[in-house]
Amino acid sequence: MKVMVFVKATKDSETGVMPSEQLLAEMGQYNEELAKAGILLAGEGLHPSSKGVRVKFSGTERTVTQGPFTPAQELVAGYWLWQVDSMEEAIAWVKRCPNPMSGESDIEIRPVFEAEDFGEVLTPELREQEDRIRAQIETRQQE
Repeated sequence: MKVMVFVKATKDSETGVMPSEQLLAEMGQYNEELAKAGILLAGEGLHPSSKGVRVKFSGTERTVTQGPFTPAQELVAGYWLWQVDSMEEAIAWVKRCPNPMSGESDIEIRPVFEAEDFGEVLTPELREQEDRIRAQIETRQQE
């Protein structure tokens, strides 16, 4: 199963406080362990929401709002995409993670939808389209 692992933002991460060299080294080691275990598919840190935008959808209308956004604890400061056997395995890996922030912090784990989760509404044609898109992405990544 795929899971998205969110590192929740804090007041410090939202004001642009950068991690220490020690934390970067610890997270680098942790990411190496994830990669060696074949779990890590992707992962990045994110700039504060002050550098981001939100696009609100209301029917056919689109409204763009510049950051920063609040409250900080509802925002994401970074993420991983993992391939694991179970939610229990994902939890065990998160428990091994260095604390990603200088104070208290939260990490949220959420399953990623798989094709079979959509049942009959994912028609054979839609499934073929999804397969084509994934193949295009893989080709670009290999280039």
